[in-house]
This record gives sequence, structure tokens and C-alpha cells, in this order.
Amino acid sequence: MTLPEGEPHRLTCHCGAVELRVRLKNGFGDAGRCDCSYCRRRGTIGVTAPLDGLEIVRGAEMLTRYSFGTHTAQYHFCRICGIHTHHRRRIDPNEYGVNAGAIEGVNPRDLDPVPWFD
Repeated sequence: MTLPEGEPHRLTCHCGAVELRVRLKNGFGDAGRCDCSYCRRRGTIGVTAPLDGLEIVRGAEMLTRYSFGTHTAQYHFCRICGIHTHHRRRIDPNEYGVNAGAIEGVNPRDLDPVPWFD
């Protein structure tokens, strides 16, 4: 699956309370799964957006945040349906990891095989 770099894409939570507009840094070229204690439990496929490539269109007040450990990584999810939308990365705080499965028109199955990283 490919998406043109730089073009904005619509991302929503399950209930529709939260909507983001994201511009992916590398399309799906860097899609991956993290095996940290939190991410492996979620199983989300992440793709990269630069900090200025993510805009909350609707529902900022519906987002809640979780962090642990160093508190560098900030995980955002809808407080109604619980869907993880994005997170500020610990490995690179100048990027967001975006939930590929929440991007409109994306079926994560189409991204397989998706590599795991440490």
C-alpha cells in the first residue's frame, strides 16, 4: 500500500469524536510495530508524521494521554472509544507515531508483513 508523501490524510477514532489530519513523512514505507511493554499489548501499526504534520481537526477535548517510564512518549487516545490515534515518540520526540489502522481507507492487513522493532 502506498500513499503519496506530503498529502494530508484523515484519521479518526472509532466513535468519530476525534478527527486528525496527518501528513506522513514516509508514506507506509516505515510502517512498524514496537515491542516495548506498552506497544506490544496494543499491537498498533505505526507510521511516521513530523510534529508539524499532524493537526487535530475535531475532538481535542476528547483526547486523553498516557505516559510511563521517562514520560517522553505521550500516547493519545479517544476517551470515549479508547482508540489510540497517535503518540509523541520516545525514540524521536520530533515525530509522531500515527495509528495506521485509524487512517481513512487503510486496512492494516494490506500492510503485511510489518516488521517489529525494539
